[in-house]
Amino acid sequence: MYWRISYRKPRRTGRWESDETAKRCGKAGHGRKGVIVSEPNAQHRKPAPMTLRIAFMASSAPVAQTARAALIGRYGDVSPAGADVIVALGGDGFMLRTLHATQELAAPVYGMNRGTIGFLMNDYSETDLMDRLKAAEEAVINPLSMQAVDQSGQLHRALAINEVSLLRAGPQAAKLKITVDGRVRLAELVCDGALLATPAGSTAYNYSAHGPILPIESDVLALTAIAAFRPRRWRGALLPKTAEVRFDVLEADKRPVMADADSISIMEIDWVSIRSDPSIQHRIMFDPGHGLEERLISEQFT
Repeated sequence: MYWRISYRKPRRTGRWESDETAKRCGKAGHGRKGVIVSEPNAQHRKPAPMTLRIAFMASSAPVAQTARAALIGRYGDVSPAGADVIVALGGDGFMLRTLHATQELAAPVYGMNRGTIGFLMNDYSETDLMDRLKAAEEAVINPLSMQAVDQSGQLHRALAINEVSLLRAGPQAAKLKITVDGRVRLAELVCDGALLATPAGSTAYNYSAHGPILPIESDVLALTAIAAFRPRRWRGALLPKTAEVRFDVLEADKRPVMADADSISIMEIDWVSIRSDPSIQHRIMFDPGHGLEERLISEQFT
């Protein structure tokens, strides 16, 4: 509580005097008395609103670049390394690239849709951005870590937030052997491909391939076949998040296969090993009531 000295105005003289001055003038009792009073609103004073330092990143699409310029004019702009929050303007593809590019930074990423679907994005608006950021909910996602060796023996590494997929790269169906935690689970899968998806990515390619949608907090991964021929109608499996999955390409010279990790493609692979990487945490922000969990549930009823 704050305190101040308040003085009363004398009724007769109309002058502001302290008691000590009044005594010197022989007017004790008529002078101004010092009274300690409290300011009723002082204890309810709110600190000045905190301003977040925002880094705006946008895709190359004209609509995204226009939005970035408008938002910078209103809220300013800092480098991603010095930001409290990073605002990504574009579609889901750009959001994934932004998360990969900023994974070493502490700031979370808040996306606004200037693309097509925008499953990982919030609605776009130039107004009230500060309030939206302060009220936003946060989801934490661990990516998949992929190691792939091509037919020349070269090792490739990549991270995937949505899924790692294997696809036939020629006219013939792919033949894959699937091993989970060192144990062969499927000696031969004849298919167009297969994928391993995170809960966050379960509504993307995985869902299009008739894979299950996973709750965002679940500790499972979706292993899904793409157009399986043998075993016929084999759709895949749910695996623990800690599982390490390996795909070996059978008859690789005759039936070439490519691997894709969030649009990073590796041609003519020999084998691929995939596991969730708990050491990397992607922080994504959503408007209240529109977080990943709600979106994953809603997607199943559309």
